[in-house]
Amino acid sequence: MKNTCLSVFLLVLMFTSCKNSNNNQSYTTQSQNTNIKKDTVHPGEKLMKVYCYSCHDATTSEDLRLGPPMIAIKRRYIFKDTSKEEFINDIQEWIKNPTEKNAKMYGAVKRFGVMSKMYYPEDIIAKIADYMYDNDIEQPEWFEEHYKQNMGNRNRNRGGF
Repeated sequence: MKNTCLSVFLLVLMFTSCKNSNNNQSYTTQSQNTNIKKDTVHPGEKLMKVYCYSCHDATTSEDLRLGPPMIAIKRRYIFKDTSKEEFINDIQEWIKNPTEKNAKMYGAVKRFGVMSKMYYPEDIIAKIADYMYDNDIEQPEWFEEHYKQNMGNRNRNRGGF
């Protein structure tokens, strides 16, 4: 009887400890050495949710938002000829020195004011920007229409996103 109880206990412990090991897999990477795909979470995605979403979350209603959604930032900073390195540098420069003079999102500054200076390490900002550059960013339902109305003509003149 003791062995049966001990076996059942170990089995339950094994299942519960392994249950949450791969909960947050969101994109697929492919190793250069193999053709086997491995699911992982990009570190920038997690960091963006921790550091940015308190003000820039796409699920916050438009009237309660403290800043533009992250997709708006991505679309304002990336154009056809923008390299990942340029994008990361531009985001880092804005985070290091957010002033009205350095702003690229004039409408957002007008509506929300200049973002407070954030003292995040450069590697954190780089990981977030790296994720933003390469991945689809969640957007509110209203965003596409808003973007077309407010940015469509300006982006066509600059090469568009």
